Amino acid sequence: MSDKQHPITPPPELAIQWSIESEREHQPTVACSLVSLLATQAARWGADMELEACTTWLLLNGWGQAINGLRAARRPKPSSLKEQSIALIDKIQYKKEMWQTDDLDVVRRALESLPD
Repeated sequence: MSDKQHPITPPPELAIQWSIESEREHQPTVACSLVSLLATQAARWGADMELEACTTWLLLNGWGQAINGLRAARRPKPSSLKEQSIALIDKIQYKKEMWQTDDLDVVRRALESLPD
């Protein structure tokens, strides 16, 4: 192995932070669980670094107007609770599908987020 570090390698402090967070949140009982969680965090971090490198390249090469489209395509925002709830109601109303317990949880969270 070489002593040269890959340019998108997370700093040691970040790897330690991920390890602490993973242990605190998930209390893994198997070493593989911890490795999987850390690998997921590292992959996300690497993807974020790559996206930043791409947006920098676009900006430096006169394609700055494409940055918002690139970010939207690569990091889509999750549907809001309102959007999820409407989709679930449509599923029942138009597709005649049954509710699932998880569906009710989404609607409950949406309703709980509304002011009284």
